[in-house]
Amino acid sequence: MKNSKLNNCYLYVLNTMADWEIAHITAELNSGRFLKNGKVTIQKVSINLNPVTSMGGMSINVDLKLSEVEFSEGDLLILPGADTWMEEEHNSVIEIVGNLIDRGVIVAAICGATVALANAGILNSRKHTSNGKGFLEMICPEYKGSDNYIDCPAVCDSNLITASGFSPLEFTYEIMKRAEVMKEETVTAWYKLYSTKEPRYFYELMESMK
Repeated sequence: MKNSKLNNCYLYVLNTMADWEIAHITAELNSGRFLKNGKVTIQKVSINLNPVTSMGGMSINVDLKLSEVEFSEGDLLILPGADTWMEEEHNSVIEIVGNLIDRGVIVAAICGATVALANAGILNSRKHTSNGKGFLEMICPEYKGSDNYIDCPAVCDSNLITASGFSPLEFTYEIMKRAEVMKEETVTAWYKLYSTKEPRYFYELMESMK
């Protein structure tokens, strides 16, 4: 099931979330500077409306409680890395991920969020990556997905995107490709610019916007 239009974007926020892992994707969606259809509103959701504090010490306000969100096909749910994913209070979002993926919601998880998915058995039957296969096998007793582990920075398997905590750029690239928010030539030039730092890709990026 694949929807070519990104409808709503939800960012799940939690204490100790890794600011840098979502910096590229939130900046591009919120600014809309290279998107086909302009900016995408990012709604910050959590288990309650209490502000959370990121790993970098930033205080983040919550827009919606998770229980208030009505997900639909074509939505995007971003799960950032954090040191607090194993806390029981976050089970409510992990428990709905499998169903969301099947319903056509794009779920993008990076670093610690992939650990939470692995521990819940969600990665057992889906191609994925994380911070290392041995790492998942060591700390996630419910993880039986070694055969589906792909040792690369980021992996997209239908509506599930996973990434290593060392790969926020590739994480963003896979999200933008899957959500089709940029033209193909734009997202290619964007990735090459930021991954190679070569100025010629800036001109390719600008040319792609015409």
